[in-house]
Amino acid sequence: MHSTYLIGIGRACRLIGLHRSMWYYESKRNDVEVINKLEELSEKLPTRGFDEYYGRIRQEGYRWNRKRVLRVYRLLQLNLRKKRKRRLPARIKEPLEQPNGINHTWSMDFMSDSLIYGRRFRVLNIIDDYNREALAIESDFSLPAERVIKVLNEIIFWRGKPMKIRVDNGPEFISNALQKWAKDNEIKLKFIQPGKPTQNAYVERFNRFFREDILDAYLFNDLSEVRHLVSEWMDDYNEFHPHKSLGGKSPLDYVKNEYNHHILNSKESSLPEPVKGI
Repeated sequence: MHSTYLIGIGRACRLIGLHRSMWYYESKRNDVEVINKLEELSEKLPTRGFDEYYGRIRQEGYRWNRKRVLRVYRLLQLNLRKKRKRRLPARIKEPLEQPNGINHTWSMDFMSDSLIYGRRFRVLNIIDDYNREALAIESDFSLPAERVIKVLNEIIFWRGKPMKIRVDNGPEFISNALQKWAKDNEIKLKFIQPGKPTQNAYVERFNRFFREDILDAYLFNDLSEVRHLVSEWMDDYNEFHPHKSLGGKSPLDYVKNEYNHHILNSKESSLPEPVKGI
């Protein structure tokens, strides 16, 4: 009435039977603490209800009235159940270390592309961080966790098992099957933080070369063409690709050079010291 008919506040209040003090009243209620606490509990325990939350609030020493907490609980619509996504545990940022030998840390990651008629396929890349050697490049239409485990077992059979494997938070890598396999084999899975691919920089750089040389360079009719080109490219990469970070050596040359250097040093250290005066 005040805004539409330009009637004064006093007259408008008299017409509708509202006391002027009610018009000017401003609530001094501050529910920020209650809101923060309920949001904290709902984030930590999303499947629990009001009674659980209120019981915990009282246990922690807060003396808020039950009606007040219930009012805020409903205001936040926590009484309406929501379908929640599976939450990831907290990932800790770790520096990208340079391993001091083979099988210290491996990295693996997925890539995707499509055949000429549009059907998509996936590629699993696994490398050794020490010399950037490609250990496996597996391609198929579907690569579930069980297939990832099969490929890892095949590599371990001829190379030995790593101490750690660095991965992102893809569904295959956070699966219970891979977690159990890693625990049974005493291998630590090092998860990068979500949305931080630079924390897995070794395999990301490998992915760039693979995409430029294979996925972006060819059109594929079927998976057999993909696997044939991948096999040839992987051999060439390991034997001839010069890495700046490896002093211009290929992955296999770097390992041979480091091995020969280690043997030479061990032989020199085993020689007897010359006797003085002779």
